[in-house]
Amino acid sequence: MQKLAFWTLSRIDTMNKNIARLRRAKSTRAHIRNLGVPRLSVLRTGQHLYAQVFTADGSQVLAAASTTQGDVKDGLKNGKNADAAAKVGRMIAEKAKAAGIEKVAFDRSGYRYHGRIKALADAAREGGLQF
Repeated sequence: MQKLAFWTLSRIDTMNKNIARLRRAKSTRAHIRNLGVPRLSVLRTGQHLYAQVFTADGSQVLAAASTTQGDVKDGLKNGKNADAAAKVGRMIAEKAKAAGIEKVAFDRSGYRYHGRIKALADAAREGGLQF
């Protein structure tokens, strides 16, 4: 039997985690599609956080905010903490309300509801979005 290098095993483990996250996201998105309301989707990377509001059928982006934008980036130490997530949440709520959207379904993209994801959701709720 051939031995695998440590980095190969850790890469396989990481791939399995991502596959499980995508499976959870697929299930959630199928449920949201049946609701027929706009979807607030979140993407979390190691350095940044992105949020978009899609139409009910998912064909069009109605509002978007991320930690890479200049107006969000101002005053932040980095884009990978809960403070940055809260700022993105407030910004996405502001842009969604400007587009006439009050109620959305929260798509956490398979991520656990804690840390940056929770901070973004709480700030979006405080900003006036209902989900």
